Amino acid sequence: MKERFSKRYGINLAERPITIRYDAPDELRYYVSTLILQFNKGTLKHLRSILCTTAMISPDPSNWGENDYMKSEIESIIERCDWFRVYEIIEVAYEEIVKEEYKEEFENNINEFFIEYGIGWRMENGELLIKGNDTFEKDISATSSTLKDAGHNTSAEEIRQAILDLSRIPEPDITGAVQHSGAALECVAREVVGSKETLGALIKAHPEIVPSPINEVVFKLFGYASEKGRHLREGVLPSFDEAELIVRLSASLCSYLCKKHFPSHLPGDDELPF
Repeated sequence: MKERFSKRYGINLAERPITIRYDAPDELRYYVSTLILQFNKGTLKHLRSILCTTAMISPDPSNWGENDYMKSEIESIIERCDWFRVYEIIEVAYEEIVKEEYKEEFENNINEFFIEYGIGWRMENGELLIKGNDTFEKDISATSSTLKDAGHNTSAEEIRQAILDLSRIPEPDITGAVQHSGAALECVAREVVGSKETLGALIKAHPEIVPSPINEVVFKLFGYASEKGRHLREGVLPSFDEAELIVRLSASLCSYLCKKHFPSHLPGDDELPF
């Protein structure tokens, strides 16, 4: 397909503040239906069947023609389904509807729309993930790379799972995100001292693995993660912003421990986050 004007002339889309996350505005619904019809690899009947199943909406039994009426019905399905079904449709479209040669273009178009409308999601290899501000995105991406380079694949996976938990729809798994991010930090810290102790006991016994008074922060962070992610009390749940903060702090501390204690495993980056 012909390259867009903005791409031809290197006009970059400005990052908009995130104002939408648990909603699907009309503009998004229209854009998704347009893209799906544009990139559809099968018949309209097959497309309608997939969308009805995903949106849990019955097809019109009197509409069986491969024509504009069926296109209108397809558009109507996306227009009237629950907001979170729209995002499920986007993922299903990537997997089952869009032609293989157009999947990357479809994903790029979706991500550009999210940026332009300040929607707090991003699509990565066909999967929708929570999107934070620019700094959060860069911190998490850098931490994942550092952990993998240092051979800490389990911790990298825990951070990934924390992001997936924040990305659950229609409701994020807040406690899961806190628990996974705490597990990532605990796993790296255990490798540093060669211990199987919990993070709290480990920091208490080996406070020198991070500078003072940051070791106190780590100790309290573990206590928070245990209370909010493992040993829950009725009516005491962290907010989304608190969970995002815990994920960010855990990721930064994981990166720090790798760079300080496993520098020989990393590709020459000596910079520390603090």
